[in-house]
Amino acid sequence: MTQNNGRKKILILLAGLILIFCLVTRLAGCFHRSGREDIVIGLAWPFATKNSMLKEGVELAVDEINGRGGIKGKKIRLVEKDDEGTVTGGVNAAQSLVKIPNLVAVIGHRASFVSIAASAIYEEAGVLMLSPASTAPNLTQRGYKLIFRNIPGDDEIARQLALFAAGRGHRRMAVYYSEDSYGLGLANSFEDHAKKAGIKIIDRISYYADQDDLARLAKKWQALDYDGIFVAHYMPDGAEFIADAAKAGITAPFLAGDAMDTPELYKIAGKAAEGTVVGSIFNPGDPRPETRQFIENFSKKYNTAPTPYAAQGYDAVHLLAAAVEESGSTDPRAVAGKLRTFKDRPGAAGTHTFTENGDDVGNLVVKKVIRDGQFNFIN
Repeated sequence: MTQNNGRKKILILLAGLILIFCLVTRLAGCFHRSGREDIVIGLAWPFATKNSMLKEGVELAVDEINGRGGIKGKKIRLVEKDDEGTVTGGVNAAQSLVKIPNLVAVIGHRASFVSIAASAIYEEAGVLMLSPASTAPNLTQRGYKLIFRNIPGDDEIARQLALFAAGRGHRRMAVYYSEDSYGLGLANSFEDHAKKAGIKIIDRISYYADQDDLARLAKKWQALDYDGIFVAHYMPDGAEFIADAAKAGITAPFLAGDAMDTPELYKIAGKAAEGTVVGSIFNPGDPRPETRQFIENFSKKYNTAPTPYAAQGYDAVHLLAAAVEESGSTDPRAVAGKLRTFKDRPGAAGTHTFTENGDDVGNLVVKKVIRDGQFNFIN
């Protein structure tokens, strides 16, 4: 009996030690996931080819937050991957990022077709994605729970441009678009909202062979009594179209999406671009304190004025940081749930309001027109 009792005591002791070990190991894992280490955020972007100061805006926000002691004492650690602006590069960057332990979210990508391809990887891996640039409607229409953007989608940009065009008297317009998710999405949205605003789309093209072909199109549009052209295209193609259109005798005014919001538009198209109205995402003249402070800090750090993408990248970091802090968690689903509660959240680019499907419908769209070779904001 004595030996049996001794054996029982030893077994009970061993079982207790095993239980304690399991509990400690599990708790350590929980603490690790909940953010006792650095708060890891990925950044996927075509740095080498189309950075547009996005990286600088993101890094400024990270430096500011970490300089104030981080989020509840935990620093943000940024992991950057160049996605090369291609689907293959984006998928490779996403697959590399989701393997990083404790990854909370990824800020990226730039092109909509890259973001759409990568989003499936993030959703499957349980990692939140917040795009500061991809505007294609399809990105947030796939039923995913972890995919967001902090930029207005093409539908909202198109809606406001259609209303502006109708208010300016346009009634019959043509559309030039790119055959990809960005061009198709923006063109379709503009046509839908134009119809509601009383504008008829008399023709849509995505290609013209040469100058003679464009001259024939110009005669066709004149016969259809057109009074404007909407450009749903990237740079430099969109600017080259405007330049070619002028050579073909097209004098109707142009409207364009945010991808054409760059000084390169005038450099390429020259005087043909005069009067072109662009739907954009950042007004550096905004008097709100969040915008003024961002511009001051950015200019001081980098000795240059920020771009719209710098502002969007900056806001993306602060939105994620606020969601982590207010949710009290680094679990991507908890952070995503908190983002959905943000309404009129102030940022450098405007105010951010997230819908259930991850769209940002805050006050973010601004309109600009080229006058004397320079962009001027339209109130």
